[in-house]
Amino acid sequence: MSTEATAEPAKQSNSRAYALMASGTTVSRALGFVRTALLAVAIGSVTPIADIFEKANVIPTIIFMLIAGGVFNVVLVPQLIKASKNADRGSAYTSKLITLTVVTMFAATVLLTLLAGPIIRMLTVGWSDAMLTLATSFAYWCLPQVFFYGVYSVVGQVLNAHGKFGWFMWAPALNNVVQIAVIGTYIGLFGAFRAGTDQLATWTTQQTILLAGGSTLGIAVQALMLFAPLHTTGLKIRPNFHFRGMGLTHIGRIASWTLASMMVGNLASLLYSRIASEATAAREQAPPGVIVAGEYALNTSQLITVLPHSIFALSLATVLFNELTRAFHDHRVQDVPALLSKGLRTTAVPIVFASVAIVVLAGPLGRLFGGTSADGAAAGAAIGQLLLLTALGLPFKSAHFFLIRVFFAQEDTRTPMLIQTSIAVLGVVAAFTMSAFIPPTHIVLGIALLYGVTNVLSAVIAHVLVVRRHGPYGVGVVVDTYIRLGWFAVLAGAVGAVVLWCFGEFAFAGIGEAFLTLAVCGLVMVSVYLLLVRSARMEELTEFLGPLARRIPDLSRITRR
Repeated sequence: MSTEATAEPAKQSNSRAYALMASGTTVSRALGFVRTALLAVAIGSVTPIADIFEKANVIPTIIFMLIAGGVFNVVLVPQLIKASKNADRGSAYTSKLITLTVVTMFAATVLLTLLAGPIIRMLTVGWSDAMLTLATSFAYWCLPQVFFYGVYSVVGQVLNAHGKFGWFMWAPALNNVVQIAVIGTYIGLFGAFRAGTDQLATWTTQQTILLAGGSTLGIAVQALMLFAPLHTTGLKIRPNFHFRGMGLTHIGRIASWTLASMMVGNLASLLYSRIASEATAAREQAPPGVIVAGEYALNTSQLITVLPHSIFALSLATVLFNELTRAFHDHRVQDVPALLSKGLRTTAVPIVFASVAIVVLAGPLGRLFGGTSADGAAAGAAIGQLLLLTALGLPFKSAHFFLIRVFFAQEDTRTPMLIQTSIAVLGVVAAFTMSAFIPPTHIVLGIALLYGVTNVLSAVIAHVLVVRRHGPYGVGVVVDTYIRLGWFAVLAGAVGAVVLWCFGEFAFAGIGEAFLTLAVCGLVMVSVYLLLVRSARMEELTEFLGPLARRIPDLSRITRR
């Protein structure tokens, strides 16, 4: 069969995978937005309880990525692809891998849970005894998430390695459904947050169990549902404790650099979290009526900013990573620059627009997550300020994500580690320097700005190293694409700003009003942007909308020249 004959089915398969993953991520993130907005209604967004719960609920994610996340998400995919070529299609290897994951993650989770108190104390600054006690109680219920994150990651990568991309991306949607139900139950039982109340004095054990236990329940459901589609891979999965012969020594050499990279990066995240906790303590000393953004507001701004990256860049990069891995394994190194260039240019279509849209709509976006209390508008404004600082680094975040996939596909985890380490060291030094000069009430703003700056530096360093190893990948064309799309996005943003101005104070009156404003302004901006890009006859638009256009016939009209 000719190369041309096999290329088209492969392209269609990748398009289906990308569309399925992007749709799953979109639904999951949309539900995540609902969950976050509801949580702000339940406990506020710039309150002690919000920051305390956020601290305990985020620690499991960071710790999992610290101890094993990089191995599961990057290193194992090439190993699973290799194992799938065995006579049993990798059944024995996969069984051993899942068994090993369950054993090690369970042991690590038990140890971490026992150390909940010391962990909380290490990651906070200036918190009162009441804050520390409540945070530790939350952590006891949240830290078991580490185990379920491990199971979710390894089973998800098994499915990805066998072309079952959708389940891994759709499972978080079910997690969010569970958590939305939990938070809704919480509001029904305990009511919504009201400004001016002393949360710490009135908080109960029942509230802790429902909020933190419900969060862990969602993660557990997310992980366990992935076992259902395993049978569709044709693999025969059984408990297998014979870990010898798995090539753990080889994986260990590869993973050592990845582990070092993830440790450095996530240690930096923990240190950022510790510095951000200063704002929580400072809020208690602030005059009445003064809004102080803390860790919850910071993470909410990150949730909003990372949405376009998660929907488009992450989904496309997951498919691209498998293509890059096969290109290296099949000794088709000459295909790497073209794959990378295409990925960067295609992703630029939504990412560049999203960056401008977030800047223009930062106000109503923040209001969406400000809650329903009397200070909801002020809380939303605080989140909006953080969005302005983080959105500018979004295109560079996605570019860096694509660039380092080249090294991972080549089973080179040392280079990404060096990039991660250099950025982490610079970031931590900058963060501690800022904490010495910036008042605690404004420290979160400094960290938000730092996130954007480090994204830019990461992309620049990764670009230099990719070019040094593999030569030019058409960077001039890539940059030109970003610049042209940037101008179109700015023009669309200007139109959106006019529409937003017409809404006036209505846009910030409440959650419903903010949502309506975002819907109208967003629709206008997207329409203008697509019209401008289409009139410029940019092929990247066709590449980006292709997977959806093949399923929605009317959508193909947008890409026609």
